[in-house]
Amino acid sequence: MIAIISDIHSNLAALEAVLADIRSRDVERIICLGDIVGYGPQPRECVAAVRQLGLTIMGNHDEAIFHSAKTDQFNLRAEMAIEWTREQLSLEGSEEEVKARFEFLRNLPMTEERAIGSVPLLYVHGSPRKPLREYIFPRDIQNVEKMREIFTLIRGLCFVGHSHVPGIYTEDLTYVHPSELELLRIYHFEERQKAIINVGSVGQPRDNDPRACYVTLTDEADAVVFRRVRYDVEKTRRLIHSVPGLDNSLGDRLLEGR
Repeated sequence: MIAIISDIHSNLAALEAVLADIRSRDVERIICLGDIVGYGPQPRECVAAVRQLGLTIMGNHDEAIFHSAKTDQFNLRAEMAIEWTREQLSLEGSEEEVKARFEFLRNLPMTEERAIGSVPLLYVHGSPRKPLREYIFPRDIQNVEKMREIFTLIRGLCFVGHSHVPGIYTEDLTYVHPSELELLRIYHFEERQKAIINVGSVGQPRDNDPRACYVTLTDEADAVVFRRVRYDVEKTRRLIHSVPGLDNSLGDRLLEGR
């Protein structure tokens, strides 16, 4: 079984809770779809933790750490958070350790193609069309041209993050939120089905559920399970409020999962 996580956003309390949940299951590999940093109060710790995992894909906030021009599409709160995060990653540890943090983020791949048996798997932060920046939102099932073009770039299952809204998008333009699934939150794929799976966000969920979110993929790649994990949201909120470089709203929004 594979666990797929995304959008940690420097929220160590959420990441540690998710990793503990993963360790309690029969998971062989962990894949991270990026945005390790940004928004949250503990970027160094989160980068250190993710470096110990398996495959990690680059997110747009990760890219912004070493490519400041890429914040042109960020709102002011996000841009301020990136500037503060960049400073924090430069602190503590030897010169070699600091360099290693930045090199880790700089060298992350934008996409990765793998397979389980005959099932092609594509891992990307945003979308296959624009790996770092394009969002896929539930409302996009109404955008036939956009979704059809994206699905031409997918051979099997595509795992994404970026929007922080979990769910399944199918080639026939349906969207299923995990809350619409049965109690166990399992979605079964048909043979040779194309689908986009948004794995949700560990550190800043935006589907009105404050619990951290991730998915597990079965050994046969025939089903995914959406998993929600409670963590100490108030702890992260307090830490954000204690940092002048982070807007207080970045902590407050965590309470409602928005």
